[in-house]
Amino acid sequence: MNAIYTGHVAHVRPGKHRLRYPVFMLTLDLDEMPTGMKLLKHNHGALFSFFDRDHADRRDAPLKPQIEAKLRDAGIAWSGGRVVLLTMPRLFNYVFNPLSVYFCYHPDGSVAALVHEVSNTFGESHFYVLPPRMEPNGALTQNCAKAFFVSPFLEGGLRYEFNITPPGERVSVGMIVRRGDDVALTASFAGTHLELTDAHLFRVWLANPLMTFKVIAGIHWEALLMWLKGVRFLGRRRQIPRPEVREKKAAA
Repeated sequence: MNAIYTGHVAHVRPGKHRLRYPVFMLTLDLDEMPTGMKLLKHNHGALFSFFDRDHADRRDAPLKPQIEAKLRDAGIAWSGGRVVLLTMPRLFNYVFNPLSVYFCYHPDGSVAALVHEVSNTFGESHFYVLPPRMEPNGALTQNCAKAFFVSPFLEGGLRYEFNITPPGERVSVGMIVRRGDDVALTASFAGTHLELTDAHLFRVWLANPLMTFKVIAGIHWEALLMWLKGVRFLGRRRQIPRPEVREKKAAA
């Protein structure tokens, strides 16, 4: 399940703003991390690198037990199969992943749960641990309440609807953000499979040599464009408070 997926990220705010950027992501089997590669290293620096501490509890420890703990905490019945992470690697030792997805499989290959790791530009992260519903077309669907501050242009009290194609010849992660019955935002990544080799990594790097830096720059550039278009900027007003604020209120 270790692979490269090349494709595009797209966002649409109906009647307000849209964007589309080329990106590539990796799928990594947490039991069988790639070894012997020159351009990609695990917990060591290289042109591309993947560090455990960039994810989950942000510590230098294997990721799979951390995800298993989140499944247990969420009451997900899981019988100990593979966990495959869809994410962007570090490039030149830098990465910012707005969304990484853990596909948690039963030993028979069916999907037991998906763990959506959402990060914002304030160094905060949140995990949505959700069982999937298998649709007739093979897609996985999920929904949940928005419980974490991401965009200063979206208020709290919204809902997420996920539509996902698990990794294979293609992978896709689609999300609709709903404000009641209205669509506030649609966001998606869709990619096509490439074998994870040094040659393929070099090829996708040549096509997008500063991708991880463009992600964080693009977030702020698109925010500026939305502000110039008059899209309502909320900041943290009417938003979910920071985690430490919630903790203080609970203790009060």
